[in-house]
Amino acid sequence: MDYELYRVVEKSPCGRYIRYDQLLGGGASKEVYIGWDRVQQVEIAWNQIVYYEDDEKLFAEEATLLKSLNHERIIKCYHYWFDSESKILNMITELFPSGSLKKYIHNGVGVGVDLVSIKNWGRQILQGLCFLHSQSPKIIHRDIKCDNVLVASDGKQVTLGDFGLAVRIMDGDFVKEKEAKGTPEFMAPECYDGEYNELVDVYSFGMCLLEMVTGEYPFMECSNQMHIFKKVYTGVKPVSLGKVKDYRVKDIIEKCMLPMSVRPSAEELLKDPFFLYNSGSSTFEACAPVDNILTSRAMDIRHLYLV
Repeated sequence: MDYELYRVVEKSPCGRYIRYDQLLGGGASKEVYIGWDRVQQVEIAWNQIVYYEDDEKLFAEEATLLKSLNHERIIKCYHYWFDSESKILNMITELFPSGSLKKYIHNGVGVGVDLVSIKNWGRQILQGLCFLHSQSPKIIHRDIKCDNVLVASDGKQVTLGDFGLAVRIMDGDFVKEKEAKGTPEFMAPECYDGEYNELVDVYSFGMCLLEMVTGEYPFMECSNQMHIFKKVYTGVKPVSLGKVKDYRVKDIIEKCMLPMSVRPSAEELLKDPFFLYNSGSSTFEACAPVDNILTSRAMDIRHLYLV
């Protein structure tokens, strides 16, 4: 990377990190820039998130949580600070130039979906979930989808990002909230009951796997969130599931959609023979074209890592 082409526009209070004027991506309340760690001599992502005063505690909790986690499948947060004058949270994280898995798949129009890649990505996401769910207290991500899975430059390594909705619970306890939080297309039925545990991440993983295969959000046949809710809550499966022709993948997705009482854990899914390492190669013959527009109808999501 030729840094002479970029202009330094900001330095962190400690002087260790610098921000260039090169914008990587962003959304309504967030922008991500390329930056540089002057100590480690590596690229970093400089995230700038606009916040309201009432949100400062929530964002601080997310940043503190990320800094405390050390796992190759979890995005690394190196440093953060609040600019109280401009109401901006600056968060320094590892850099993913390729962006989200959603973006990566979407850019592969016409290439097809490689079965080995599906296995590899799925295995790594489950590894990340196993780590989160093994913590004490347990960590529930609550927004697993391809938008929030980040891809390394080689396209082979993926990492979980966006912990804006993450919550902790003690082993055996349940989250009890009246307001459902997450992205409707990826939310388990029990989320709407207001009492659930870490297995909601497993349900979301199944929908994420479906998204990888078909290139589209689940329940695209629904016209609004209420329609999605009715289908999910009554156990009606997304139409796109019929496009999955590999019986092993379809079986895993259906396992993830089982009622909470019999739904497998991330650790149990990781032991499925489908996710074992192999050097084979195959493609899905009858999956949806990857040129579908992947629209987000997220509920109560505070920010995305990259759009």
